[in-house]
Amino acid sequence: MALRRGFKTEANALARALRSELGLLFKAPLNPWKLAEHLDIPVITLSEMRESAPGPVNYLSTLGNDEFSAVTVFDDTRRVILHNDNHTLGRQASDIAHEIAHGILLHSPHQAITSNGDRYWDAVMEEEANWLSGALLISDEAAVEIAKLDLSVPEAAERYGVSKQMITYRLLVTGAKRRAAFIKNR
Repeated sequence: MALRRGFKTEANALARALRSELGLLFKAPLNPWKLAEHLDIPVITLSEMRESAPGPVNYLSTLGNDEFSAVTVFDDTRRVILHNDNHTLGRQASDIAHEIAHGILLHSPHQAITSNGDRYWDAVMEEEANWLSGALLISDEAAVEIAKLDLSVPEAAERYGVSKQMITYRLLVTGAKRRAAFIKNR
């Protein structure tokens, strides 16, 4: 799905502005838990819900572990992120950044399940949140830095606290390797 014209540029600018607010260099790692705190968005783990909802938590922590990553819930107008802390830290970082992106983009709340029991899915909102969350976690500048340093995907994932999939995705969509080669050959 194609994002509206100019969205990627706007998202990258938002990511840079938030990094500046946090006192981070554009190429520095960004901790999504600290960003959520900065934005006053509470982050709750699935494990913290065990006492109040033991059955669902036990299911989502074991057999259904792949069925739930994160969700934003609303208490009136206040956003709260609930995420699956049984996933790897890199996956959790992506999940939390994705939910933060929905908030930054002021995506409106909607019911999670349709009247016929299907999951509600807004492809445009999800694609926007995917792009912005990637830009938050691995900025264009960070992707080029990873390529310039010739870091392996596992090394970069460790350094930036994200999944290998996120590193691979951001290196691809930013054209980081091509851009780093151009810089080296100037």
